[in-house]
Amino acid sequence: MSRLAKKPVILPENVTLKEDSGVLFFKGPKGELKVPALPFIKLKIDGNSAEISTTINARQARANSGTMWSLIKNAAEGVSAGFAKVLQIEGIGYRAALEGKNLMLSLGYVQPVKFEIPEGISITVEKNIVTISGINKQLVGEVAAKIRELKKPEPYKGKGIRYQNEVVRRKAGKKVATAGA
Repeated sequence: MSRLAKKPVILPENVTLKEDSGVLFFKGPKGELKVPALPFIKLKIDGNSAEISTTINARQARANSGTMWSLIKNAAEGVSAGFAKVLQIEGIGYRAALEGKNLMLSLGYVQPVKFEIPEGISITVEKNIVTISGINKQLVGEVAAKIRELKKPEPYKGKGIRYQNEVVRRKAGKKVATAGA
């Protein structure tokens, strides 16, 4: 069994958890979230904590217990506080703007790139900073990765879209030939 799954998940005070036919329902101030229960897992809910145990002693059951622990913890944190990823746009002429339910990105291509914002995600833009937020941790990370993939930071000038505080290894570029040759 996972080491994490041996500890109970402590739910925040403003989060309620209910189980109904293999689906966990989380409700909090930020919204509601559904998480399907994994096989071989038994869940015991006591007020503001949830304990996870396995029904059989199999390798997959032990793996599922750790995964379920993380899913419950992330869902509880998402409906109470939410998740956010911050992207930084570097480069001359590179910019982002919101137009309705679309994020318009000028990334040095002939046409601006139109990125449709999925349901459950909110995006804010300030100069060259794009903040992606929502209650589903997986969806927030997936959207941030898709936006970053549109123009990854290149190693010579560092232009592109990067996560905030991401370190991009820079290369020297062409060396000037010495005159003594």
